[in-house]
Amino acid sequence: MKIQLLNKIAAVGLKQLGNGYDVGETVENPDGIMVRSAVMHEMEFGSELKAIARAGAGVNNIPIDRCSEAGIVVFNTPGANANGVKELAVCALLLAARNVVGGIEWAKSLAGSTDVAKQVEKGKSKFAGTELQGKTLGVIGLGAIGGLIANTAIHLGMNVIGCDPYLSVEGAWNLNHRIVRAATYDEIFEKCDYISLHVPATKDTKNMICTVNIAKMKDGVKLINLSRADLVNAEDLKVAMADGKVSAYVTDFPTEEILEIPGVVAIPHLGASTEEAEDNCAVMAAIELDDYLKNGNIKNSVNFPNVDMPRSAGARICVLHANVPAVLTQITGAVADEGLNIENMTNKSKGENAYTVLDVSSTPSDAAVARISSVEGIMRVRVI
Repeated sequence: MKIQLLNKIAAVGLKQLGNGYDVGETVENPDGIMVRSAVMHEMEFGSELKAIARAGAGVNNIPIDRCSEAGIVVFNTPGANANGVKELAVCALLLAARNVVGGIEWAKSLAGSTDVAKQVEKGKSKFAGTELQGKTLGVIGLGAIGGLIANTAIHLGMNVIGCDPYLSVEGAWNLNHRIVRAATYDEIFEKCDYISLHVPATKDTKNMICTVNIAKMKDGVKLINLSRADLVNAEDLKVAMADGKVSAYVTDFPTEEILEIPGVVAIPHLGASTEEAEDNCAVMAAIELDDYLKNGNIKNSVNFPNVDMPRSAGARICVLHANVPAVLTQITGAVADEGLNIENMTNKSKGENAYTVLDVSSTPSDAAVARISSVEGIMRVRVI
């Protein structure tokens, strides 16, 4: 099988693919693609492409809808870079609390002058800040990263309020018991000295930090955004920082609109830029891709449901299809008419998409595969 690399992928990850793969940047007609930041929206996908594995959490660079229509499973690696981003979030909190960046730039300006030590003692008061201890942090989104920063802030002596309408049971178990649950984002906006954003960029979260919501916040609030630039309306932020409503904004997503705003600290997207995070993402992405291509199992897909079924028969039929009535009946009917015994089967759905895996007694004929493929709503049929 062929794997095309659109970015440099850590060698420790590629080793997880094992034997039987042709891997490289120049591979043509790939079965799978591994990608980090390369933008794929204008790419043409060959008929052989079965899966795309993103070595990272965000998938804004991948045309998800087009992939779903073509029966291409898109994987990401949630949590693999969480510790790296968490550590940068701690740094961001400190940079928001204390004007370290301004102080460093001012200290550099003293080069070549005399009595630097005296000038430092005289001028340092301009860069005085506040401490994190005792302040209230609001965390919007308590997933892999948001949960870690919320827990860490507790240990820094902060009061923490978290809000996540989609918090999983597993995620809740991992949260410090001292974290207060907010029922709505408004509670975060109204009560917190610091607000840290840890949600994906969607139509519902785009511009969530805007004039209307900023007005609900405390005067002098400090904002941390290590998630996506689209979460914050740049023009509204500019006004809020000019009048002091927002006293600091630290982001990992510089844009032209924010770079010249006084009080903004723009970090060049370094959240996951650690050796450890890159290795972790590459390993997870490779394992997900390998298990799907060889066994049909899906874990951490953004467009199809998770399915993990041990192999139990001579052949496995994998069917990606629309989540609509009667499809499953037609799939099993085609298998039964072929005279094959279904020894194990799993059917799961995720939104508008579904996935059915059948372990059957022997390899189905081309005619049976063609019959399944012809069913309305079927995106792809694969026999392993």
